[in-house]
Amino acid sequence: MAEFLVEVYVPRTDQAAAERGAERARTAAEQLAAEGAPIRYLRSIFVPEDETCFHLYTAASAAEVDAAARRAALGFDRIAEAISESRGETR
Repeated sequence: MAEFLVEVYVPRTDQAAAERGAERARTAAEQLAAEGAPIRYLRSIFVPEDETCFHLYTAASAAEVDAAARRAALGFDRIAEAISESRGETR
C-alpha cells in the first residue's frame, strides 16, 4: 500500500479544529476499512505557521483516501502520494 497526504487549511490559532479533523479522519478511515476498503489512518501533522494540517494515510489508491477525506468532511485542498522515512527505512 502507498502513503498519501491530505492537505487541509486550518487557522494557526485553531489547534482544536486540527484535532477534531484528525478524529473525524481516523473515524472515517476505520469505517471504510470495516466496509472492506484497504485504508488506514496513520496520523496528523498541524503546522500552525503555514495554517496547514496534513493527514497521513496508507491506502491502495488516492480514491480511497478521497472517499475517507470526504466522509470526514475535511474540506481538503489536495491529496498527494507521499514517501516517508522512519528510522532509516523507506516505505
